[in-house]
Amino acid sequence: MGFFTGKKVVITGGSSGIGKASAMLFAKDGADVCIVARNTEKLVDATKELASCAQSPHQKALYFELDISDRAKVFSAGKIIVEKLGGIDILVNCAGITWPGYLHTIPDKVWDDIMNIDYMGTVNMVRAFIPFFMEQKHGHIANVSSVCGYMGVFGYGAYCPPKFAVTGFSECLRQDLLKYNISVSVIFPPDTNTPQLLEENKIKPMETKVLAGNVKILSPEKVARAFLDGIEKRKFIIVPGLMNKITYFLSKHFPSIIWMIVSGDLRKFWKKQNA
Repeated sequence: MGFFTGKKVVITGGSSGIGKASAMLFAKDGADVCIVARNTEKLVDATKELASCAQSPHQKALYFELDISDRAKVFSAGKIIVEKLGGIDILVNCAGITWPGYLHTIPDKVWDDIMNIDYMGTVNMVRAFIPFFMEQKHGHIANVSSVCGYMGVFGYGAYCPPKFAVTGFSECLRQDLLKYNISVSVIFPPDTNTPQLLEENKIKPMETKVLAGNVKILSPEKVARAFLDGIEKRKFIIVPGLMNKITYFLSKHFPSIIWMIVSGDLRKFWKKQNA
């Protein structure tokens, strides 16, 4: 049992990837957890794993099938989830999708879907649960952004804007909730070994693969561990991985260095292709 013992945690995107890994760690630390996602079959399987991680027979391991891009359904689900879980202390917004590609080839629907799920889905969940947090005057809201939420990356023209929006939203949220004693975190994971990354790799432009070539891929468990440690310390910015920390620092303080490296790698690739 640890810091999160007895805490009530809701996690979107909890049936796979970083969301699932975070849910397991919360359960191992003694928390009651409800995972939220769209795929019932995956939710059922993940909930069984979640229950096996519990440190006490009294811990709750629940799931709720929900499309977070559907505002009306999310708003009506908030009260139901809180009642089933017995309260809420932590909301973790992990759900997200992506579609790497050249700007002119990405379908219209993809642009809409990524914005509606990655950004508006996060906003919907926060707005649905914020009344409970404000009434009790304590809690923590944690939003998953991305490396693509603090710097633009070739091939992610449809993905970076929603993730930048999550970052900006989190900054506003942090200020809005300050007087209610509700803390906020935003996490910037680098490439992580998840089912989503495997799907991305099938359609990534070659330029994107070149830029990502030297980036160390982290495990979902390592990212989740950094996530929980940051939440425990009430950190606002959480940046997992040493290389990611260096990139984040450079992007904030010396952006010209990042641009010089990226543009240099791209020019070398194109020169080689032309040759």
